[in-house]
Amino acid sequence: MTPRFASPDTPAIPLHIVAKNDLDGWLESQPASISQWVRVNGFNASSGSALAVPDASGNIALALAGYGTPDARARSRFVLASAATKLPERTYRIAGGLPANLAEQEALGWLLSTYQFTRYKDDKPRLHGLVAPEGINPSRIEAIAAGEWLTRDLINTPANDMGPDALETAARNLAAHHNASIETITGEDLITGNFPMIHTVGRAAKRAPRLIDMTWGQSGPQLVLVGKGVCFDTGGLNLKPASSMGLMKKDMGGAATVLGLAHMIMALNLPLRLRVLIPAVENAVAGDAFRPQDVLTSRKGLTVEINNTDAEGRLVLADALALADEAEPDLIVSMATLTGAARVAVGPDLAPFYTDSDADADALATAANAAADPVWRMPFHSPYETMIEPAVADLDNAPSGGFAGSITAALFLRRFVTQTSRYMHFDIYGWQPSAAPARPKGGAGQGARALLEALPELLAL
Repeated sequence: MTPRFASPDTPAIPLHIVAKNDLDGWLESQPASISQWVRVNGFNASSGSALAVPDASGNIALALAGYGTPDARARSRFVLASAATKLPERTYRIAGGLPANLAEQEALGWLLSTYQFTRYKDDKPRLHGLVAPEGINPSRIEAIAAGEWLTRDLINTPANDMGPDALETAARNLAAHHNASIETITGEDLITGNFPMIHTVGRAAKRAPRLIDMTWGQSGPQLVLVGKGVCFDTGGLNLKPASSMGLMKKDMGGAATVLGLAHMIMALNLPLRLRVLIPAVENAVAGDAFRPQDVLTSRKGLTVEINNTDAEGRLVLADALALADEAEPDLIVSMATLTGAARVAVGPDLAPFYTDSDADADALATAANAAADPVWRMPFHSPYETMIEPAVADLDNAPSGGFAGSITAALFLRRFVTQTSRYMHFDIYGWQPSAAPARPKGGAGQGARALLEALPELLAL
């Protein structure tokens, strides 16, 4: 399935969106039979509530979706999506009550609510169709939803079917769909190509490590997206406990998110040059696994002392960021499920991001509100640089002490972007711990829609 709005000429049930404070007025405008039905069924227009109203023959004449109060809406996202799942499986058309400034957001939420991961189980598809509301660009919303679906599918796929090779296949399929170019450097060729840390992290796994390099677009500013593609993370010789290893199929969530965002950009034909770099590896345990206290030399020439093999994501990202930096693009953005410290700081719902540009941070924050994709700025706090500088090498991949873990990881990555003036890093979670409107439990894109919304200002498109 792909996310699609119903055709405008599809027979559809009128759907009235009613805020709690507007319910009495709406009821007074309706025939007595409808008002009585609504009252008898206890519909009070609370946020996300829904009610189907029959006609005299028992068919659905219209439906109601509760829009609650401003305070209730501030505590949630995608209110219409919440109502949609409570309605009978039919096709609906917005008949009124949807604020024009929220039409795109709520229509997107409706499409996202129909997502199902069906690779291993043929669930009945959700048939809550929606005719696109007036005033929105349906193709744009469908492209955004499709990118999010791609991200969710990739993260939800377990590591036995989503190793570095399968992640490469997904990238190649996306490139073919959009006539993009793609190259891959694999296995021992990473050494000759000077990507030593990608090779070192992935060399213990049976499925070879690789660097995926996709390019698209002929003109305009250049955007480079770098996504962490650790397809499974055991922790290496610093082996994770079972409780921490259970969700490590999602450790390639950064790669999944940049591929979803890349789809959005290419499907919308944005006037820019796009490059996507994904270091794809498994952090496995074997005789040739890298060890604590090893010192690695990166593509950048910086040496890195390994004080925890479970801090491997920043190592593979570092080589990819160094490559991106060599071309001096207009903007580099890295996305990674990098640290548990970020989750402790802001929880699973917010996407922490780092940038040295106040203007870029403001543009992203504004766009995040419009896209219903919440983000939170974290500091590139330079005084903490000493925490990542060990005695025996240029950098420490896992400074001791336990303080500021997300910040020190971001500072580590920033060391590899020296020629490009604008760099932004996202330390995302990539997972929805429990179901919420438009967001089933499982893989989740974070930050991609906010970035897409901000690109016109970030890159003067």
